[in-house]
Amino acid sequence: MENLQEFLHHKGYTKVKLHLTKTNHFEIKATINGKKGLFILDTGASSSCVGFEGIETFKLKAEDSLIKAAGAGATDMDTKMAKKNKVKIGKWSSNKIVLVLFNLTHVNTALINHNSKPVDGIIGADILKKSKAIIDYEKKYLYLKL
Repeated sequence: MENLQEFLHHKGYTKVKLHLTKTNHFEIKATINGKKGLFILDTGASSSCVGFEGIETFKLKAEDSLIKAAGAGATDMDTKMAKKNKVKIGKWSSNKIVLVLFNLTHVNTALINHNSKPVDGIIGADILKKSKAIIDYEKKYLYLKL
């Protein structure tokens, strides 16, 4: 009987290693518009996000947004949007990703206070659904459909 990795490979999936932090979050490396970054994998986040600090780094075309962000103890935060971004995670990529931009200071402060590295953003359910993602929690892999 084949294992999960072999089964998913035959179904056209690629695997990406996840790193479990001291805060019990999975970190993942991703590339946005050709620039590498470190992100939290968050199945509970409806949208993928980047901190305002990443606008120049990731060459994002920020537009004003009426949407307010909430999460991780903060609410009613102002946001911006950046459309048509190329996101690459492992061998998977998409050229049409919309990213929500907001102040990630509260997230990174919490991570640093728990001896974890600050992140550039969050990979959320939008990308996970688009990529037909499967998470292997035991082996710490994310599988994405190519």
